Amino acid sequence: MAHMTETETLAAAKSQHVPHRWRNLFTITGAEVVDNTEAGLLSTLFPSIAAALKLDNGHLGLLSALGKFATIPFGPMWVWIADNWGRKQALVLNNVIGAVFGILAGTSGDFIWLLIWNTLLAGTVACGQPITNSIIADSFDDRSRGRATGIYYGVLTAASSFLGPLLALFTGTEDGWRWGMWTVGGICLLSSLLIAFLYVEPGVGASEAALADLDESKRKEKVTIKGVLSIMRIPSFSIMMASRLLSGHLLISVFGIQFLVTERGFTNAVAATVLIPFGIGYVVFTFLAGEIVPWLDKRIPHHGRIAFQQAAQVLFALAAFFGTQFDYGSIGIYAFFWFAMGAIQGLNPPVNRPIVMSIVTPELRGQAFSIFLTFFQTLGWAVFSLTAGYLANALGIQGTFFWVLVVLMLVNALVLTGMYWTYPNDVRRVETELARRRAVAKGRA
Repeated sequence: MAHMTETETLAAAKSQHVPHRWRNLFTITGAEVVDNTEAGLLSTLFPSIAAALKLDNGHLGLLSALGKFATIPFGPMWVWIADNWGRKQALVLNNVIGAVFGILAGTSGDFIWLLIWNTLLAGTVACGQPITNSIIADSFDDRSRGRATGIYYGVLTAASSFLGPLLALFTGTEDGWRWGMWTVGGICLLSSLLIAFLYVEPGVGASEAALADLDESKRKEKVTIKGVLSIMRIPSFSIMMASRLLSGHLLISVFGIQFLVTERGFTNAVAATVLIPFGIGYVVFTFLAGEIVPWLDKRIPHHGRIAFQQAAQVLFALAAFFGTQFDYGSIGIYAFFWFAMGAIQGLNPPVNRPIVMSIVTPELRGQAFSIFLTFFQTLGWAVFSLTAGYLANALGIQGTFFWVLVVLMLVNALVLTGMYWTYPNDVRRVETELARRRAVAKGRA
């Protein structure tokens, strides 16, 4: 028994220091900064694209929606590729294909071709997210995942947020938006090279205290269709998926610049400057949330994460109400509210990603994030983008923002209440399963 206690202590220590974990974290950031850049880039450049191709808000909604819808079938496919051929190989291939589509998008001669290439671009690069999040889960133990996720999303958002205004400078030339799309292709190629040469696979389950000292083949079970479907039966996961469908705050990155241009009268270049404070707020508070979540875990185990996530939804609704429902006339005032909305959005990744990681077994986390990010989040975002585009033409973007960014976010906070009862049980279920695997592995040994 003493020997078992000693080996368990060594396994726990090993799980807290997975080799190359920090290098991997910064290396895979490039795979997702492309997704962040693509999402922000289109809305940043859209006023210029609209002028060149004679488009309106409905076209912007359609471009955003189809780009997100494309990830629904592609997401599970890319996770399957990662499971069967390796996560490193999958991320390199994903970025190379994304580069091709980004370059082709910049050559578009009309809206149809732009729609086709942008849809394929968005549908490809966004599918790296489930893979990169599963890598974070296997590189950092549960108490460190909030901090790691905060750093990860903070760094990638810093890069993409500052890149947006720089690319907006291209809008002063006739074909400037094309250079923006070609730049995305170049970022994809650079990312693929960094991953190919610097990333080192940690192995599934490497960060689990109960499994870290076992061979990888004994840390995980075979991924089956039945196993993937079982994810949907996890109570807390179901609530998280409902929350994703209600996450209207994502709409600010699609229509925010267009709102400031068409309804507040700023030029494209001036309106795009709010992306800088938005990015600063997101980055600073993502880092901050990464420190707060571990602190809450110690003082309010399990429940602290839920309260933190609820607070983020309520605070965003308040910031969006005051930031979009009144005409201040000064870009400086809007910059302040964009800072606030960015900051509050930044509170989410360091808490909702670790929540998903803690209620799903290691080998199923890639598929869980595929469902979470490329299905439910995508479905919600796409529906909001598509319907909001047409609602904006009828009601104005301000009225659309009231219902989506304010009212719906308050409903979202209410829905999350159910996790106070389900989350502790779901965490214990995973802990019990991992302990069982360890006992079986040691028994065979």
